[in-house]
Amino acid sequence: MKRLVPCVAIALLAACSPSKLAYGQVKSAMLEAGLSEPNAACMAERMTDRLSLGQLNKLRQLKGEKQSLADYVNSVRRVGDAEALSVTASSAALCASGLAKEKT
Repeated sequence: MKRLVPCVAIALLAACSPSKLAYGQVKSAMLEAGLSEPNAACMAERMTDRLSLGQLNKLRQLKGEKQSLADYVNSVRRVGDAEALSVTASSAALCASGLAKEKT
């Protein structure tokens, strides 16, 4: 039994990938930056799958008044990370067009 507890704990931690843990934080940061809930949810799903935790942390710093998707993409451009900009812009386009949806 004593050996089973650490094995179960390790299995549970392995099931929680960093992207799953980061999803809620990224979505919340995007809501704070002024994006709508559907766009924030859709984009956070794509972005946490494609960006590193360091890149996501940079984007968490973006805050602002109610922003359009274009305004948010321009804010990301000022961060100076080409990959983050590419992922954000493509996520914004796919989510706004309805071609990408949040996984449920």
